[in-house]
Amino acid sequence: MRVILFGRSGQVATELNRQAEQAGVTLDVIDRTQADLSDPVAVAHALEARIAASDAVINAAAWTAVDAAEADEAAACAVNAESPGAMAQVCARAGVPFLHVSTDYVFDGTGDSARDESAATNPLSAYGRTKLEGEEAVRAADGAHAILRTSWVFSAHGANFVKTILRLGAERDHLDVVADQIGGPTPAADIAAALLVMARAMAEGAPGGTFHFAGAPDTSWAGFAREIMARSGRDCTIGEIATSDWPTPATRPLNSRLDCSRIDAAFGIARPDWRAGLDAVLKELGETA
Repeated sequence: MRVILFGRSGQVATELNRQAEQAGVTLDVIDRTQADLSDPVAVAHALEARIAASDAVINAAAWTAVDAAEADEAAACAVNAESPGAMAQVCARAGVPFLHVSTDYVFDGTGDSARDESAATNPLSAYGRTKLEGEEAVRAADGAHAILRTSWVFSAHGANFVKTILRLGAERDHLDVVADQIGGPTPAADIAAALLVMARAMAEGAPGGTFHFAGAPDTSWAGFAREIMARSGRDCTIGEIATSDWPTPATRPLNSRLDCSRIDAAFGIARPDWRAGLDAVLKELGETA
């Protein structure tokens, strides 16, 4: 099976590159040196040149600097919406399934129940708006597609909450962490594995759509931080603060719980235990207790 992958160095893209061979998938990677996602026309041309021999296309590239998007929403929109839309259009014309990663930030985070795929969207930030526009552009292409919404991604690569907490925990004996945002931390390795399963199934004719995928159990950022400290053996206590005590340029949703039953029913992909994923990441980083 041959899959074209947009993205090389991001968290999910890195894991896709790691897992592809074992999954029986040959990856044809298009990175930023070959097609800059800020240029949708260049993205479309790069994909058109390669798509004939592919079984599926996965977009694991995105503008993920949430706060920076507030200052340059147009640039974030080009990467998160216009280029995925261009990819989806090329795939639709070629009859090749397109898989695209999205986010819990398309929701406003009200309430305390888990949202399913039919829940109303209402992003609070520029990042969330551009990701929602990307979803809409992918659907508008009217080809076989899957949109995978996920949350709180972490791995041993790139910038993420786990690595930040480890760094701060090595410097201090106490950290105050937001406790009123609730969601499912999700290992990038599990996202990659899910995408590979979905890509194969869709290449064989399985229907797509929009799906939620997040780690279990749901927790707060403070709860996540405590697990990181405990499992890494850091002697750093975690205090709890409210989101209002930690202002940021972009508004974060308080409730990021995602109902992930649909992806389980469609592809047999269950929510992963993020604590097992955390242990694997800490081991890779050499940070186990």
